[in-house]
Amino acid sequence: MRLFILPTFLIFSIFLIGCGTSETNVNRANTNAVPANNANLPGTTPAPETGRTNDAPTIAPVVQGFYDALLEKNEAGAKRFLSREAQKYWEAEAKEANEKFLPHLLTSEEPLDDRREVRNEKIEGETAVAEIKGGNLGVWTPTKFVREGGEWKFASPRESMSLQDIKGADLSPAAR
Repeated sequence: MRLFILPTFLIFSIFLIGCGTSETNVNRANTNAVPANNANLPGTTPAPETGRTNDAPTIAPVVQGFYDALLEKNEAGAKRFLSREAQKYWEAEAKEANEKFLPHLLTSEEPLDDRREVRNEKIEGETAVAEIKGGNLGVWTPTKFVREGGEWKFASPRESMSLQDIKGADLSPAAR
């Protein structure tokens, strides 16, 4: 009898080891555990980082032309991309700082050699808004533009400041 029990026990043990798993069966549907790879689960797709709807085909050349003129220290060229109200704004700022127009504008827009990125333009009639990042703008910042004489130009910075969700901050160039 002993000879029969021992081989049966060994065969049964080998059978259990071969068919068994290292995991215990758990009903995971009712647990709060998060699977290690949740990339294919519905609702877990991350939002796109860029938030880009367009590459600002109308406004980007205005921004690039303005900063190119500043790099060349071309005051007339820079003013060509500023609306009348924007020019008045910068002239008043320069006068308040007891500086000339171009030097004041150059220091306000530093660093000039940092490329500006432009995206998400929205044109409504004679006004447009585009987001700009680069230089002294470390985050995507809505900036207003106006059409004067058939050409798009930067609106007064006061108008762009009203678009930004920054409360209690002094946004004037003198405060930078």
